[in-house]
Amino acid sequence: MSEMFFDAAPNATRVAPARPLPRDYPATKPGDVYLFGTCVVDLFYPEAGLDAIRLLEREGIRVHFPDQQSCCGQPAYTSGYTDEARAVARAQLALFEHDYPVVVPSGSCAGMFRHHYPMLFADEPVLLARAQALAERTFELAEFLLEVCRVQWRDQGPPVAVALHTSCSARREMNTHLHVRTLLDRLDNVERREHDHESECCGFGGTFCVRMPEISGAMVANKIESLERSGAARMVTADGGCLMNISGAMEKRAAGMPSEHLASFLWRRTNPAAVTQ
Repeated sequence: MSEMFFDAAPNATRVAPARPLPRDYPATKPGDVYLFGTCVVDLFYPEAGLDAIRLLEREGIRVHFPDQQSCCGQPAYTSGYTDEARAVARAQLALFEHDYPVVVPSGSCAGMFRHHYPMLFADEPVLLARAQALAERTFELAEFLLEVCRVQWRDQGPPVAVALHTSCSARREMNTHLHVRTLLDRLDNVERREHDHESECCGFGGTFCVRMPEISGAMVANKIESLERSGAARMVTADGGCLMNISGAMEKRAAGMPSEHLASFLWRRTNPAAVTQ
């Protein structure tokens, strides 16, 4: 929910970035990339991070994972705590010293790198240059697989209908909902079911779900009802925060729809040894 800003601290005014413009992609795959794993993947869905690495390594790419990486700073930033967000961002800038692409298995964290880091350091010329350079080489995972790796996969799994949830930031800052749709639609045995709340927020929004739990709960309830009406057997999303919120709410409702991070779903569907459905 990167376009919801709260006056939680002084000088909290924000200007949401414009919708992303088309970008130029490298003509060939790089030999090396960094993976920024995100704090949610690291703490709650580590297998999704490992599956993202497996997908990249299968394309012949060496994956580097700086072990001092932490949060991207988005929760503090969107809550109005600019100084705290800047401190977190400064620590992340120091980790990606080589000119490798930075691949992120989350549209919201990738959007923070790509659009908001330059804003954070607008008054610090040296760090601004580094933030702009990082922004230009930051890619969300689905975007990188589709547009840079130009993956050609054979679907190894049985027929299954899935419903896609796309996070607010992925749609509005990175356009990566389009990349995810394309990757899923290329899997011969996967039917992507449309649902009327795909573009709606799930209610997570980082600190939003803590600050406004009643509204957040109503939003995720609407999301789950829409997913269930789609008739899909499984929900897939490329953002760990949304996955945690929706799957947790589904468990409380005893809903029968399994949920999975896109990286794990793609790995299972295209790796014969991992296929279950």
